Amino acid sequence: MPPAVVWFKRDLRVADHAPLVEAAERGPVVGLYVHEPEVLASPEWSPGHLAFIEDCLAELRARLASLGSILLVRHGAMPDTLDRLHDQWRFGELWSHEETGLAITYARDRRVAGWCRRRGVRWTERPQHGVVRPLASRDGWAGHWRRRMAPPPLPTPTSLTGPTADEMTFLAAEDVSASDVRGNAPNPMIDGQSGGETDANLVLHSFLHERGEHYQRAMSTPIEGWTACSRLSPHLAYGSLSIRTVHHATRDRIESLREEPNTGQWRRSLASYEKRLRWHCHFIQKLEDEPEIEFRNFNRAFDGLRQEDRSCWTTEEQRRFDAWVGGRTGYPLVDACMRCLDRTGWINFRMRAMLVSFAAYHLWLHWKPVAEHLATRFLDFEAGIHYSQCQMQSGVTGINTVRIYSPVKQAADQDPDGRFIRRWVPELADVPDEHIARPEEMPPLTQHMAGCLVGETYPAPVVDHETAYRAAKERIFDARGTSRARQEASRVYRRHGSRSRRTERR
Repeated sequence: MPPAVVWFKRDLRVADHAPLVEAAERGPVVGLYVHEPEVLASPEWSPGHLAFIEDCLAELRARLASLGSILLVRHGAMPDTLDRLHDQWRFGELWSHEETGLAITYARDRRVAGWCRRRGVRWTERPQHGVVRPLASRDGWAGHWRRRMAPPPLPTPTSLTGPTADEMTFLAAEDVSASDVRGNAPNPMIDGQSGGETDANLVLHSFLHERGEHYQRAMSTPIEGWTACSRLSPHLAYGSLSIRTVHHATRDRIESLREEPNTGQWRRSLASYEKRLRWHCHFIQKLEDEPEIEFRNFNRAFDGLRQEDRSCWTTEEQRRFDAWVGGRTGYPLVDACMRCLDRTGWINFRMRAMLVSFAAYHLWLHWKPVAEHLATRFLDFEAGIHYSQCQMQSGVTGINTVRIYSPVKQAADQDPDGRFIRRWVPELADVPDEHIARPEEMPPLTQHMAGCLVGETYPAPVVDHETAYRAAKERIFDARGTSRARQEASRVYRRHGSRSRRTERR
């Protein structure tokens, strides 16, 4: 009996893996991961993502081998890869998790479905988290999520039946190495997190038992948030840990803390974190329900508000974008965050929101090019969350509060002594605390004493904050005030808006 193929995508683990468990119950299995050229060529892709995936695949290969099976790693278009594998090994079943991803992966899945029909292969997909396919209405969605999360995580199979040793050697002959895929592209995220199930579980344990006590308060600052945040987002994005596993571990920890004295702060922080696990799926559900939001505004009344096509950008628009990308805007906290992302692939949520807000409002740039660039810098890039959030922070949903973050106020609130800024913008190392958020306001003598000459060693602000803020506020609220925008907002809410539990019960 030829082994069934378990197709691993963004679920690089053996624990709580329904397709692997179900396929193994039916007979022999072989794991398959494919590096797909269309994904590698997408504007959201980064070699930094590949480095994390390499870690995950190395551990996944070892775990499957220890259980008695094999992981095949191939490079090529998915139908072509399946064709070659089917010619070698007449498998009759393909198993995988559902994926809510980019348009290119959705189109890929449709091609795979067509291939399976032509070849007579049965393809079985299983849900991976709380995203419901298809969803008729957002009413009652939170109930769907709770029911998905309620069962305990599936245990790892104790053993697998795979091909014989000779068959494994034969099947693995076409495998590719990481260097084959990476080529000469360096990993820009040289201080990025490591991947794999072992690291994922260590990070989860350290958050729940050591680092997370002050999560609720500290998650907004780029300094304390570095350790107080869970840091699980890359593992959730690539599936080296399931969200159900995190949910149950968090619930268990909260319950255990009820028996311990003086743990109120711990329980409040973990309760706050628990809500965000549902938000994770809530945002991905938006892309599942309306894939067009990868390309188009949620609220179509905002079409044309900003210039999306970069080939039509003015020289000034391109100058602003380049300054933002390069961490050379003259706004120290913005620049520090962009440079931190370049090297580490991570920044806390409030700083992400500020980066998008600054690009959308102060620089008046369309969210699509901004989102594509940030996708290459976020190690934890998750398409559904990413595009929903970039549109929210750009003010084009019509149903969310408009937040125009002041990078100066954020610096004062979240990095008052400039530790984070000085770490990532060394040109400002000797700037006095009172000028760290606005070095352009330093008197000339102070600039010389600090070794920071604004306009020479550190750029002057790319735009004037007050002028840009006023202009953006006027533009966005004028657009929101139209009757079409209000009508569109009603449509967007009906399709995507979160529902309270009280509304759901009614």
